[in-house]
Parts: sequence; C-alpha cells; structure tokens
Amino acid sequence: MTKQPIFLGLLIVAQVASILFFMTDVIADAQSLGRFWYLDQHFRVELIAALLLTAAVAIETRYLTHLVAHARRMEKQLSTAAMAFHDVVDAHFSEWGLTTSEKDVAHFMVKGCSITEISDLRGTAEGTVKSHLNAIYRKAGVTNRGELLSLLIEDLIQSEGHRG
Repeated sequence: MTKQPIFLGLLIVAQVASILFFMTDVIADAQSLGRFWYLDQHFRVELIAALLLTAAVAIETRYLTHLVAHARRMEKQLSTAAMAFHDVVDAHFSEWGLTTSEKDVAHFMVKGCSITEISDLRGTAEGTVKSHLNAIYRKAGVTNRGELLSLLIEDLIQSEGHRG
C-alpha cells in the first residue's frame, strides 16, 4: 500500500481533533450567549465552519476507505495475474523439456535480466548462458527473447480468456 492512505489517515485524525476543539468552542459560545445564541453572526459562522469541517472529514474518510479497498483489489488481481503467468511459464518449460539449468536461465530471461546479469546470478560464463538461451529458443520454436515472451504472453491471454 502506498503512503498516500497513511497521510490521508493522519490528516483525518488532525481534522477530527480540530472538530472537537471547534465544537467545544461552539457549545461554550452557545452557553455564554444564552437563549438567543442563534442570532449572533460570529456564532453562526463558527458553527457553519465546524459543520463543514465535519462533512469534509466524513467525505475524506469515505474516500480513504474506497482507496484502501481499491488498492487491496488491485494487489489481489496483480497477485492472481502473476500466479497465472508463472503457471503458463512453468507449463511451457515442462512441455518444451527444458533442463533444470535451462529453466533457471529462462526464468531470469523472462524477468528481464541481461546475459551478463544471468551469468553473474548463476555464477557461470556468459557463453554458457548463451548456449542455454539458444537451446531454450530452439525447444520453444522461436528465434529470440521477444518471440519467446510474446508466445508466453499470448498463451496467458488465451488461458485467461478461457477462464473468465
């Protein structure tokens, strides 16, 4: 979750404290003005300001609740999509008969790592990574990273279309 809802929550708490202060002041003013408190211009302005602040806090609270619920839905959808993509990727890797090392390299490649980064992460030579990538492309029936990613994404879209 972002810092924005936390900031809005703190702002609402500060405004509620202000409402309590102003409402206490309005009540004290009403008591000191006596029976015709509603005729005092300053009192009416103060009362209206306190009521408007209360309405604003109610609206902000509702908006914050909406924001938090929306963020949770988005996080859940992202998690579901990530799991679906992972399932599609793993199914293809198994279908293509990738070795354990090739699967490892392919996962790094799908995540966007360069040959040098994959080599560093695996503690192998760049030539070994290139060799694994060539084997992956051959087994998948593609010629490069872009085609491989396109194939995986297309299958993800098709599998999601059949679910929903």
